[in-house]
Amino acid sequence: MTTNPIDGFEIDPTALEYIGRDLQRPECILAERDGTLWSADARGGVVRIEPDGGQHIVNQRRRRAFAGAQDEELRYTTGTLPNGLAFDKDGNILISNFGTDCLERMSRNGKSELVLDAIDGQPIGKVNFVLRDRQDRIWLTVSTRIVNWMEAMSPKIADGYIVLIDENGPRIVADGLAFTNEVRLDDAQEWLYIVETCGQCISRMRVGADGSLSGREVFGPSKLGNGGFPDGICFDAYGNLWGTLVMADVIFAITPDGDYRVLLDDGDDAATAALELAFQADAATPAHMLAAQGTIAPWMASITFGGPDLMTAYIGSLRGTRIPFFKSPVAGQKLAHW
Repeated sequence: MTTNPIDGFEIDPTALEYIGRDLQRPECILAERDGTLWSADARGGVVRIEPDGGQHIVNQRRRRAFAGAQDEELRYTTGTLPNGLAFDKDGNILISNFGTDCLERMSRNGKSELVLDAIDGQPIGKVNFVLRDRQDRIWLTVSTRIVNWMEAMSPKIADGYIVLIDENGPRIVADGLAFTNEVRLDDAQEWLYIVETCGQCISRMRVGADGSLSGREVFGPSKLGNGGFPDGICFDAYGNLWGTLVMADVIFAITPDGDYRVLLDDGDDAATAALELAFQADAATPAHMLAAQGTIAPWMASITFGGPDLMTAYIGSLRGTRIPFFKSPVAGQKLAHW
């Protein structure tokens, strides 16, 4: 039997390196083969970070609502909030904007256009993540139809869904999800793995030839951690599914056999426990959420493999201002743009 490369692996916090500076909400990160990174940024676009650390903002018009907000809840619920990112087939950047509730396309020089802001005649809701597959199909997640997403942090609400955009246009292919977050396809593109943040689990559904989804089931534990809310996920080349627990600030992996492993725990245990208790009572407030965070990358939100060998892992976050990275024992899965 082949040994799993992550057997015995733990991330050493003292060995972490950092890239980027003065970033605003670097939630999602795209990596290119030459080492260039593209980080979502709350000023209304992305920050391009060169391998040598040089960086500049790419956006059509600078926005200051995030940095200038006088209230922390407003900072994370209003204004432009670029969230999930993906490259389209021409190298433009698809942006799922969690603040303006739409899917956008932005060229590398900042020219933007609206791709989608409604579905079935209704506003689309809190667009969270976007993924392009090897067939050039676009998978778009919507966390909730509730305008203030913090109000959807409830064990009783499951109004998230997934939109597929292909040659036939956009259509809903899965609904009734508990705060849909990032999604990833396995290497064979047979299963779509779905983060259900308020379900506190990872689900998966079988992908049909026409892009239809069926057979929803939980992958790995029915509940992740002792009080964590999964956010970002990605596969490595071995088939391990890496992920983050936002607010608990944990990095985990689920092996192909479904075993759950904690690779890094940087959370505040007391604040995490208080948030979990309030959540289960359906009484979680913005104060509970804002109190729970670590120090390395506050509100860890994503993992991205990059570098020429795909063995450098970058940590995205909602409240950090720089990007931690570390050497992985295994290469990441090659995405459509690689």
